Amino acid sequence: MLLILAAVVVVGILAFSVRLEASVNSVAVLRTQGMTCGSCALRIEDALKGAKGVSSVQVNVNDGQVVVGYDSSLVKPEAIAEQVTGSGYGSSIIQVLTPEEYASLTGKNIAAGIRKGGCGKGCCGTK
Repeated sequence: MLLILAAVVVVGILAFSVRLEASVNSVAVLRTQGMTCGSCALRIEDALKGAKGVSSVQVNVNDGQVVVGYDSSLVKPEAIAEQVTGSGYGSSIIQVLTPEEYASLTGKNIAAGIRKGGCGKGCCGTK
């Protein structure tokens, strides 16, 4: 009996420790102004990393774009753009796609794209 109780407790603990990630069913492509380096990209990624419904973030400083994979049942693209704007970079929606449409247009998988690090030069208020 004690063994069964222990097994139930272990299964219960494991069930609650599983982290549910937002599923990517939409991709927002944002035009973002004011990015100049990798530290800017990192700042935007950090602003979106913990946002409800956001699964992945790809920042292209040279093109002035932020591509965000998100769960449309949890967050709207307008809220994502506002979050980027709130981090100090003016942002607006260029287009919203399905992950399949994005992959077809770009040849990229939206799920692979959270980059780490910046330029390390201390610009953009980061060090």
